[in-house]
Amino acid sequence: MRTLILLVSALVLAALWWWLSGDGAPPEPEASDIIRAETLRPTDPELAATYERSCMACHALVEAQAPLTGFAPAWAAREKERGSHGFLQSARNGFGNMPAMGLCLDCSDEQLAALIAFMSGEGQQ
Repeated sequence: MRTLILLVSALVLAALWWWLSGDGAPPEPEASDIIRAETLRPTDPELAATYERSCMACHALVEAQAPLTGFAPAWAAREKERGSHGFLQSARNGFGNMPAMGLCLDCSDEQLAALIAFMSGEGQQ
């Protein structure tokens, strides 16, 4: 059991080192990407209200260092690393500086998935 824990710990540390080393890092957002992130909202009014109260504070501000809403390169790099199911797990459990449930304590998995799809660009028209 101890060997398994050490192996998993080593793999996690290696993945973290790779992620922090900048290898394959997405391009930096340009001014137009930042403006777009600040103005995008889901077309569904209920989802838009949830986005504004729970997600927008970090995903619409480049200073928060979260992947910007609508900035596909940042989302694609993370999806390659964690997969789309990993996004839902991260939203549910928290990841890095993101709190569990992304500050949406009353969101269902379906709502979280819809918010992720919107922010990553999959759910935008």
